Amino acid sequence: MENKAPKILLTGLPGCGKTTAIMQIVGSLHNKKLTGFYTQEIRQNKRRTGFRWIRFDGSAGTLAHVDMKSPFKVGRYGVDIRGFDESVVPLLDVRRSNAKLFIIDEIGRIECFSRQFVRAVQTLLASEKAVLATVAQKGHGLIAQVKTYPDIKILTLNRSNYDDTVTEILRILAYLKEPSKDGRLTQ
Repeated sequence: MENKAPKILLTGLPGCGKTTAIMQIVGSLHNKKLTGFYTQEIRQNKRRTGFRWIRFDGSAGTLAHVDMKSPFKVGRYGVDIRGFDESVVPLLDVRRSNAKLFIIDEIGRIECFSRQFVRAVQTLLASEKAVLATVAQKGHGLIAQVKTYPDIKILTLNRSNYDDTVTEILRILAYLKEPSKDGRLTQ
């Protein structure tokens, strides 16, 4: 059976607006049959001190922080793999979810410390589910591997193509839009 559900990877340099684009797209879809997470910087006194994960159901937790003691480190950040595995990775289980769209922000070095996350992403990309994910522009392991899956559409985001890229993703995912209260598709 041919896989028809779109698999979109959004990549670009840090700070180009990948997470902002994901949030704009999710808001435009108004779809309750999506699941996943996004990441957000933790800042103290205008200084980045870590990253948090936030599920689309509102649950949140710390993914990495300068004060976190962990055998898993990226730069000066300790990484909480156990919390991520328990609270986020189950959302990506295609066998247990009735979601039509899986959102992953992001497939990056920090997240790839989790073997469960790596397996979940591999399974998801081989499934018949729609996926919208951000992925680091550079990297090895899963970061490089996901870009080689069949039928993957890779879009590179930058400040000059932001609006066009968001519009293209919304066009691809238009079939997932839910009707508004008056029965028309939302714009």
